[in-house]
Amino acid sequence: MKANAILFAGQGAQFVGMGKDLAAAVPACGTLFERANAVLGFDLAKLCFEGPIETLTRSDNCQPAIFVASLACYTALRQRLPDCAPAGAAGLSLGEWTALHAAGVLSFEDTLKILRARGQYMQSACDEQAGGMVSVMGLTMPELEKICAAANVQIANLNSPEQTVLSGPKAGIAEAETLAKAAGAKRTVVLNVAGAFHSRLMASAAARLKELLAAITFAAPRFPVMSNATGRPHGAPEEIRARMVDQVTGSVQWVSDIQSFHAQGVATYIECGPGKILSGLVKRIDNNATIYSIQDQATLDKTVAALSRI
Repeated sequence: MKANAILFAGQGAQFVGMGKDLAAAVPACGTLFERANAVLGFDLAKLCFEGPIETLTRSDNCQPAIFVASLACYTALRQRLPDCAPAGAAGLSLGEWTALHAAGVLSFEDTLKILRARGQYMQSACDEQAGGMVSVMGLTMPELEKICAAANVQIANLNSPEQTVLSGPKAGIAEAETLAKAAGAKRTVVLNVAGAFHSRLMASAAARLKELLAAITFAAPRFPVMSNATGRPHGAPEEIRARMVDQVTGSVQWVSDIQSFHAQGVATYIECGPGKILSGLVKRIDNNATIYSIQDQATLDKTVAALSRI
């Protein structure tokens, strides 16, 4: 079987019903939701399976929910194809935590607790300072950096060579969108998010997360996990701890993550979790990549069938 990389979804990919059929069909997946309910002290499974979407979308609920739903997809894949050992893993923002757990860096219980708290910290930071994000397509990095300086915003996500997300105060985001259009952007989209994620407006969340992580045990990864903060594989446990704090206020180097995999000879990617956002981004970075997506029983069956022929 060819070398593959596992990709894990980030916040924004959630939908009501995620993980439901896998939890019903695969006992190990159902157990994940039961364990999550016990750790968190509320019915995460019911929230994932039945909603409502407004409650599911709250950061403190959404982050642990997407983690468990994504892990269920990965668990189901490993049960069906036990020889499908990944060459590495990556995740977008909160998805990086899922990748770290899959690589054995953190326990299931600790990852859940971290993501529940991380969501709370980030929501509190959003409440402290009104912020926003805008996706810009079709501008060069020098053009984007000039806009950031003028509008007092930051580059939050380097999603693909064509798409970059800016983050900062609401007034700055409005100005940045105006400047981007004037500079000839192909398209701009103000994102429906609670605040300015991956910017300095998340500084209070990063400080609180740093304090929490000081008491958490990190282990060395069993396989490479790409860092959002650096665009390269994570290093030793203490370095991972520091980079995961940096990630809260820093830019997500998704393009570099995928380019690093490509340089290592990875050409097959399996997205585990709700939605197909990462699949689309990878295709824009590496047009020759083969990409599979697992988010339910049907896509699991399709992916297993395809991988079994390789």
